[in-house]
Amino acid sequence: MIIRTPRRLHLGLIDPSATLGRRFGSLGVALEDGYEVRIVEGEAMEIAAEGEDRETIEFAIKRMNSAYETGVNYIVEVRKAIPRHVGLGSTTQLSLAVGTAIARLNNLNVPIEELARVLGRGRNGGAGVYSFAYGGFVIDGGVRNGIPPLIFREEFPKDWAFLLVIPELKPGLDEEEEKPVMAGVVGRVDVAMEISHRILLGLLPALKERDVRTFGEHLSAIQRLVGKHFEPYQGGEFREDVKLILDFLAEKTYGCGQSSWGPTVYGLIRRGEFGGLRAEAHDFLREHGIKAKVELGLPNNTGAEIIGESAFIERLIRNVAGE
Repeated sequence: MIIRTPRRLHLGLIDPSATLGRRFGSLGVALEDGYEVRIVEGEAMEIAAEGEDRETIEFAIKRMNSAYETGVNYIVEVRKAIPRHVGLGSTTQLSLAVGTAIARLNNLNVPIEELARVLGRGRNGGAGVYSFAYGGFVIDGGVRNGIPPLIFREEFPKDWAFLLVIPELKPGLDEEEEKPVMAGVVGRVDVAMEISHRILLGLLPALKERDVRTFGEHLSAIQRLVGKHFEPYQGGEFREDVKLILDFLAEKTYGCGQSSWGPTVYGLIRRGEFGGLRAEAHDFLREHGIKAKVELGLPNNTGAEIIGESAFIERLIRNVAGE
């Protein structure tokens, strides 16, 4: 069985203080080019993966066995990966890929919320969970008891995209480093109210009307507001070491921000604008001595793709035959 996941671009958290009884509330969008993982049953646990991916896979296998008695003898091969701790949701996507495959191989029909709970995902927000499950633009309703509910999902316009800049800088916080921050952060009620206002009467209408400029304006404003919640932990509204790149993106794109703890930053664009903007970004980065990858982030509106082994082999044969 082959599982292909999206990447997750994190667009912000609403209310860390649980003013109305629900904490956080996250916004996210699914992008193409996440993990590709092959998982089959075997005679022993065999994992072909690097570093933390191996640890995540082993953890997911054992958690699934503990919850559903699915055993631990699986052969798992990571064929394509999301970089770790750059703000693109690697741990959640890989965990859910492994859990989903094991459930399918054992003929278990497990709701995505239950799967996330078993695997320890979605504790602070559901953007990654619902990006995996459904793709598109998603908002969850905040954490109260268990996995936060999905309250909004909309296909992201196919002619919109993101200019992604992934600088070679200090990785974002890992899960252990993040725990005390997320447990202790006290957001501002006035900021949460403004974020909510901009989402409901700014961001969402612009998305429905396919108004990229207005969507981008509200996205940038929301990102700056979200940063106010986390200023004590990252030294400002954004990480200090990505501000120069964000200034470039603010000038060249419709809206910009920092995904999760970074260092990935993004700018909203029309898909056809990528070629010219990529060249400008490379020139800017070279001029300022910044080493970074510049990538096109295309929307994924389907979520994870699950391919049976026979169907995958048949597709390979057709590709080789040039059909």
